[in-house]
Amino acid sequence: MRRSAIRRGTNSLQLRRYNERLVLQTLRRAGEASKAELARQAELTNTAIGGIIAQLEADGLIVSLGKRHDGGRGQPATLYRLAPQGAFGIGVRLDRRSMESVLIDFGGSVIARRSHDGLLPAPAEALRIARQDVAGLLDVLSPADRPKLAGIGLAQPYNLGAWLHQLDLPPADFAAWDVVDFPAMLEEATGLPVFGENDGTAAAVAELFYGIGRSIDDFLYLFIGPAIGGGVVLGGDCLRGPTGNAGDVALLPVGPGRLASAPAPADGRDILLTRASLNALSRHLAFHDLPGGSRADLKAAIAAARPPVAEWIGDCVDAMTDAIWSAAALLEVRSVIIDADIDDGLIDALIGRLQSRLAATVPEAGQPPRLLHGTFGCDAGAIGAASLPMFFSFSPRASILTRSADERGWRDHAAAAD
Repeated sequence: MRRSAIRRGTNSLQLRRYNERLVLQTLRRAGEASKAELARQAELTNTAIGGIIAQLEADGLIVSLGKRHDGGRGQPATLYRLAPQGAFGIGVRLDRRSMESVLIDFGGSVIARRSHDGLLPAPAEALRIARQDVAGLLDVLSPADRPKLAGIGLAQPYNLGAWLHQLDLPPADFAAWDVVDFPAMLEEATGLPVFGENDGTAAAVAELFYGIGRSIDDFLYLFIGPAIGGGVVLGGDCLRGPTGNAGDVALLPVGPGRLASAPAPADGRDILLTRASLNALSRHLAFHDLPGGSRADLKAAIAAARPPVAEWIGDCVDAMTDAIWSAAALLEVRSVIIDADIDDGLIDALIGRLQSRLAATVPEAGQPPRLLHGTFGCDAGAIGAASLPMFFSFSPRASILTRSADERGWRDHAAAAD
């Protein structure tokens, strides 16, 4: 969107806030820059950039690095960068098989974490654990840094009680999650603003805010965990959808798999979740009497290049190929970022096979999207959760200026954070 178009219908406070965040984004992408460079890249006047720099320094969000001495003529320019201690975010990630909480700084570095493996407990017990973890992470911050906490981000799969058959999980353990508003429960328990999101969308936000997305405004994000999740980033913002479940790639229809371990689909069709997930890999290893029930088992099988791993990769790639072509056609994304809960060479193997498969199936006048290795691996969900309050507080989203109805879907706390 052109900046002249953005300015229409906005007031000076909203525009000032937008420009401040635009400068922060420019520094996040550049690493360091001078006032002149920031003014040029953000399309601001020298007067405007001077006032914004002064305010951001006063707020503790940026720091001066001193003068640049490059041997050029004229007065050396002062360089600026983001201040890692300028803000903090806490992320709580819920998964069907684990819970995790992290504290990150303004630069996206993890300062502290808490993790719990095992089936997700009932909401009341999960709330007790999350509240305890949040309190422990807050204790890591000094009294001077606590006011800099932007809030808590909560990332969880939506519809936790669904697709349990495909994930080989007992239905009774998750039924209660379909009737609770856990973000509201966590907010009431902690007294802190909570920004709840689908875990795939949250991980895509982390990639956008702190990872490869700092230089890419449009991409499809795919994360292979026990299930497969994803997110869609267009124009530097996450596509959310009316219920927050846009980018739910797990439900994309695909053909039936070729693996003997795969459950037979009732109607001859399948979904991506059944084939492109670590649960599918675990199932295939078990079919061959190999251990695959834990992360350690999966990592060992991948590192040892077990034949069933290669068989699953081939079937996974076939299913993901169809999904990627669908996304490319509908959304015109030119980049696909792929990450996973475990690696040990798995992601590179998937990307290599996918590149070949996409090249072999390219439609007429089409072009395969480029495939990129994700930034955060097993930390994607937790860092994604912690990125949510940072994203709402410091990202130059266009809805800051328009207060569009879409913004209400992000738990209404964006307005309070502003």
